[in-house]
This record gives sequence, C-alpha cells and structure tokens, in this order.
Amino acid sequence: MSDDHVYMTLAEGHEDDTRWAYGTGFEDPLHGVDTTVPDGVDAAELAALCVALGDDALVSAQRLAEWTTRAPELEEEVALANIGLDLLGQARLLYSRAGQADGTERGEDAYAYFRDPDDFRNVTLAELPGGDFAFSMARLLVLSSWRLAHFQGLTASSDPVLAAIAAKGVKELTYHRQYAAEWVIRLGDGTEESHRRMRAGLRQVTAYLGELFDAYEARDEVLAVLRQIADVAGLALPEMTPGDEGPGRQGRHTDHLAPLLTELQSVARAHPEATW
Repeated sequence: MSDDHVYMTLAEGHEDDTRWAYGTGFEDPLHGVDTTVPDGVDAAELAALCVALGDDALVSAQRLAEWTTRAPELEEEVALANIGLDLLGQARLLYSRAGQADGTERGEDAYAYFRDPDDFRNVTLAELPGGDFAFSMARLLVLSSWRLAHFQGLTASSDPVLAAIAAKGVKELTYHRQYAAEWVIRLGDGTEESHRRMRAGLRQVTAYLGELFDAYEARDEVLAVLRQIADVAGLALPEMTPGDEGPGRQGRHTDHLAPLLTELQSVARAHPEATW
C-alpha cells in the first residue's frame, strides 16, 4: 500500500479541506441551534460527557503548545499550533455546553482555569509528558483516531448542540489524524534511528488504549486504522495490554497533570477578575 493511498483512505468522505483554526472557513456551528436540553436527554450525563471531552481537548492542546519553538521545522511548529487551537476551540464549545446542560451557566473559563486536577476528567494519555517527537506523533495519531470515531458517533446525538459541535470537530480531527499518520509513516519508514523511536513511541501509547476504549467503545474501528498506518510505516502495532493504566475519567491522574494545570491556570488565578 502506498503512502498516497493510506492518506487518501483516511481522508475519504471528507473532501472539505477546511481545517485551520481562528474560525476561518467555518460558519458558526451553533448558529440557530436551540440550546435547551431536549426532553429525554439526561442533562447530568450530557454535562459530564462534555466536560470529559473538553478536558481531553484542553490538556492535549497544552501538551502540543509545548512544541512551540521546539518542533523540527517551522512548518511543523505552525501545524502543531493550529492543531492545538482546533482542540482549544472544541474545548470552549464543550465547556459552554456543559454549563448550559448542568444548569450552572458556568462559562468556559470556570472549567479551564478554576478547577483542581482531581476535578479534571481527561484520559491519562493526554496528560503524559511530551517526550520526543516520535512519541508525540504516536500519541496524536492514537488520540485523534479515537476522538474522531467518537465525534462521528456524536453527530447523531439526541442533543443538537453536541451534534453540531461534533460535526465541526470531525472536519478538524480528520486532518489531525492525517497529519499524525504522515509523520508516523515518515519516521517508521525512515532511518534506523527514526524507526527505533517510532516503534518505542507506539509501544508507549498502546499501553493506554484500554482506558480509551473504556471511555468510548470503538475498539475495532480505531485498531483497524492504527494497524493500517503501522503496516505502511513498516511497524507492528504492539498488542494492547489489559488493565487499567490510569482512570482519568474518575479523576485519578498521574503526577504530570498538576504541573501542567499550574502553568495553564497561573495568570487566570493570579488575576481572577481580569478581562481582556
């Protein structure tokens, strides 16, 4: 299978190439959507889901931001920054929906800046330190593949607001997955050293697949994509190890999350009433 073929396969059905942040190329995804929680939708469950998905996006964006000034090339630095901004945009919409659903009307800043680590519900893989570039690309591939499958399902959500957020996110996540796949293939099929690092990165992230599938059941779909890309890269996808690697959805996190949030939240907490 050629590189071009695998990229085309991943992008199939998503011909709209609009994918960059800053809101360009998009209509307001929530324009004209009634934000009242529909009858038959459990508001507490909706809010919890939005918070968890928002936390995944926020923490992942913060980790991607750490590549600013450190990426291999300027072009990659810009791409990673834009992927992070896409995720921040998703987090903002999800946090806003959570505040509407749970009746508190809390805004996005309250969720992002004024909760402690134990209150966050992101999956553990998102919070791990960045490691080398190969690990970061392996993580981006796994998280974007898993999140894309989840969002594709959520486009049929009984909540029209969540469905609209998911529909917008699908376009972004399709690109995130493609970008990561290109790098996994390039590194896996590159030099002996890049192959070794890419193999190690995949092995590290695969240990956390169990938690992802516990959070959202899309095992076969996601594993098929990962195996396809690993095969083109000349890599073998490691076997998924059983066991609970870190129940982030229950608020139990590694020691890595607290320092990340301290940096993220420092200005807002130092000036809680500030506006800009």
